[in-house]
Amino acid sequence: MLLVTAYPMLQALYLSLFRYRLTTPGEREFVGLNNYTTALTDSLFWNDLFNTVVIMVVSVAVELVIGFAFAMVMHKIIFGRGVMRTSILIPYGIITVVSAFAWQFAFSLNNGFVNGWLSWLPWISPDTNWFGSHWPAMFAIIASEIWKTTPFMSLLLLAGLSQVSEDMLEAAQVDGATWFQRLYKVILPNMRAAIMVAVLFRALDAFRIFDNIFVMTKGAQKTESSSFLTYRQVIEQFQLGMGSALSVLLFLSVLILAFGIVKLFRVDLAQARGES
Repeated sequence: MLLVTAYPMLQALYLSLFRYRLTTPGEREFVGLNNYTTALTDSLFWNDLFNTVVIMVVSVAVELVIGFAFAMVMHKIIFGRGVMRTSILIPYGIITVVSAFAWQFAFSLNNGFVNGWLSWLPWISPDTNWFGSHWPAMFAIIASEIWKTTPFMSLLLLAGLSQVSEDMLEAAQVDGATWFQRLYKVILPNMRAAIMVAVLFRALDAFRIFDNIFVMTKGAQKTESSSFLTYRQVIEQFQLGMGSALSVLLFLSVLILAFGIVKLFRVDLAQARGES
């Protein structure tokens, strides 16, 4: 862990204090926190952070609803359970780059089938260019993200759903509780720990989104994410100092996000594990 995690993190923190371009390594200059100041005062950083937050919030929210529905189906179904679970989990088994290319083709103006299938909607026509403006391109990216990772969400929620006591559900039903009342009064409260874990894992993963954007838009139409901005600084512009500063800021953002989600759910993890 020290070799593959701690050392690269400390190295990135160290490099972030320098003006360091890979093409001119001999001109490395110590600038202190200047890289951080430059990043935090640049509108591009905040625009990319906004895109990242939008992708994370929308995709995780939709995945939570659809994933819970899939988990309920997988939990209740009796016949064909293995086939159903395998079918639902197939998208998660596909490599992200492959699925991103597939969705890029689906939304393509010339060869895609999305425009044809959804042409009955008033705002979609056969010549709709999904990658020609910001929000349609963002929609395509979010759709590909939801399709790819909803199975992961449903798998985590299924694990939590299996821990809900059937006796409690039967007692609530005997007392006259409707399905929605059992859902809100019994199922969801007893799944809070599982929901927190599912939301936490997916939010952290979505916050670091890179593959879909790289394949589908390459950051065009202002669809860059924070991870993509870091990639451009390091790989395309060889700015190791600025790229390291951005990676440190991304790491701090992930820590703040994780802390906020844990505090939001207020889950007693010891109680959830059955400890006294």
